[in-house]
Amino acid sequence: MKLLMVLMLVALPLHCYADSGCKLLEDVVEKTINSDISIPQYKELLQDFVDSDAAAEAMGKFKQCFLSQSHRTLKNFGLMMHTMYDSIWCNIKSN
Repeated sequence: MKLLMVLMLVALPLHCYADSGCKLLEDVVEKTINSDISIPQYKELLQDFVDSDAAAEAMGKFKQCFLSQSHRTLKNFGLMMHTMYDSIWCNIKSN
């Protein structure tokens, strides 16, 4: 499970680097760390990105990892992600 979380977090910034902008990334992260969004709501909001039952199950477990965290941890995670968005690495576009 931890490996899945690491892989998802590594893949998300690559979406930004791929010259597609960061709005989608920011929206997904905000939905992920928002403790007011339940697992069924999360799956429904992101259903366009799920192509199998296994992926849906993994997405639910991923969201549960964040639901299990304290408000302070979620706030710090959001701050870390925004720091990444504002970094030069997220602003560099490939030639």
